Parts: sequence; structure tokens; C-alpha cells
Amino acid sequence: MRRRLRLFALAAAASLSAVAAHASEINIYTTREAGLIEPLLKAYTEKTGVKVKTVFMKEGLAERVAAEGRNSPADLLMAVDVGSLIELADKGVTQPVKSETLDAAIPANLRDAKGNWFALSSRARVLYASKSLTSLTSFTYEELADPKWKGRICMRSGQHPYNTALIAAHIAHHGLAATETWLKGVKANLARKPGGGDRDIARDILGGICDIGIGNSYYVGLMRSGKGKPEQKAWGEGINVVLPIFEKGGTHVNVSGAALAKHAPHRQEAIALLEFLVSDEGQALYAEANFEYPVKQGVRIAPLIEALGPLKVDPVALTEISAHRKQASELVDKVEFDS
Repeated sequence: MRRRLRLFALAAAASLSAVAAHASEINIYTTREAGLIEPLLKAYTEKTGVKVKTVFMKEGLAERVAAEGRNSPADLLMAVDVGSLIELADKGVTQPVKSETLDAAIPANLRDAKGNWFALSSRARVLYASKSLTSLTSFTYEELADPKWKGRICMRSGQHPYNTALIAAHIAHHGLAATETWLKGVKANLARKPGGGDRDIARDILGGICDIGIGNSYYVGLMRSGKGKPEQKAWGEGINVVLPIFEKGGTHVNVSGAALAKHAPHRQEAIALLEFLVSDEGQALYAEANFEYPVKQGVRIAPLIEALGPLKVDPVALTEISAHRKQASELVDKVEFDS
């Protein structure tokens, strides 16, 4: 009997060792740009020895995980905006996480009440402006439709999640009809067809194609730090940056975040990675490596971003803004913004 018990214990130990070895990796599906998360994942691997494999995709994250079903190797799903995080939960490809660490680090308005997704960093949608506009030190999003800017604005696609979120925020503030009028006004002020990325807007302002444009705050840090291509440093230094606000509101922010996949093979390991990403160390890495605003209070902001000035975050809840994303997307098509 003792021999059998000993053999059983040895077999169990071997089995646990095999499981542990198998679990020493985490699989992430993400729509984030590779360069924006790889420094954090590398730091985690160096700290823990756990390998992190990533699959990068531009779109179709929820659809892919749903199609893979129980056979999906995905442990964590990382997305670039709150709307995409909510979509993951709505499509049933996430599972709730209960973690005192996550709840303590992330404000309630930046995480799902049921634990289906968590914000890990935030960024502001700011105004890039020509350095010739020396008197432009304050701005409202509503002013983008002012006729004085006719032929002077550059934007990326209205259907990009960054811009649909901004349009959705305008709906939350002013209603659907007023937002349609505003969006038509913005379209009338465009200097070129919407397209490219936020950094292309800075390039085009420097090149004299337009005078102002809307872009994310962290791209300013990436350009000015020289972490992008050499020419991007000139783009970043060739613009002024203003933190716009909504009338009777604040600056629009969006978040990048993550959710635990419904059939995560390495559930506990994935949660441990999430908890690392909201630790002081993880949040500092977000701030330093990505020039994003930490979601955890008390973590220092990167100097290049802190230099943009104090951020007054718009008080409208992200979940309310996200509820208008479909209407925002439909408005983009209705006014033929991208045409």
C-alpha cells in the first residue's frame, strides 16, 4: 500500500511539474501596436521567467476568439479602446476576474463592474497645432466645426476607434442631432481626405498641409523622444500641443486594456500578468515606455507628457460614451466623412 501511495505521489508530482512547465507561457491576442506592449511583456518575462507569446491583429479580435471556441489558445485579449473591450464582453469571449489587486489599482469607472475587462493605461485625445499659431493655448472640441478652420484640419479616418470614441463622446455631451451638424462642420474644414495615423497628422502640419489636427497624447512622446523613426522627432517637435476640453466638460480620454479569455488555458498565470501590469512597476513601464497616463494613482507620468500640462479628464463615464459608438460610426458614414 505504501509503495503504491509513493508511486502515486511521484506520478502526481511529475504530472504537476509537466503542467507547470506547460503553463510557463501566456498567449495574448491583441490589436495594440507591437512596439507599444512588447517592452512591458519583455520586462515581465525577465522578472518571472514566464514567456509571453503575442498574436497581433488589426481587427476581428472578438470574431477570431469566438470562432476558435474552446480550442482557442488565447489567455488574454488586449484592445486599444474601451469600446473594443466592451465588445469582447458583449460577444461572450471573456470571463470575469475577481482580484483585490486589480480592484485596488484601477478606478471603478475604468473597469467592468463584473470584472470582464480592465483598463491598463489611458491617453488623451489632444490638439496638434502649427507652431505659427502662438496664441492658440486653449481649445474646445466643438471648435473643430468653426468655419474659421475651413481647409485647415487634418484627421485620420472617422471610423478609426480613436475618432468614433471622440464622436461618441460628443453625442454624450450634445445629443445625436447636434453631433451630426458638428461632424458635417468638421468635414467641411478638412484640408485633405481623412487617413493615415496620428503621427501623419503631425507630419502634415509641419509640411504646411494643415494647421491643426486631433491625435493621441502618447504619440507626442513617441515622436519627441526619438523612439519612432528619425524623421518623427522633427514632426513631434514641429507642433504645439493643446489639451482640448468639451464645453462644460473636460479632455476626452480613452483606455487600452485587457480581458481574460473565456477559455484561457493558463488562467491563473494570465491574472498574474494583469496584476503585474497594474503594479507600480508595470504602470511606470506604461508611462515610460509608451508615454501613456497610468490608471493607478500616484505613478509618475513621463516628463514629455507631463510637460503638456495638467489633464482635466472629462467626467462622462467611458461606458456611457461607448454606448454611443454605433451611432457615431453610423454618423461617419451618413455624412460621408471619410469620402
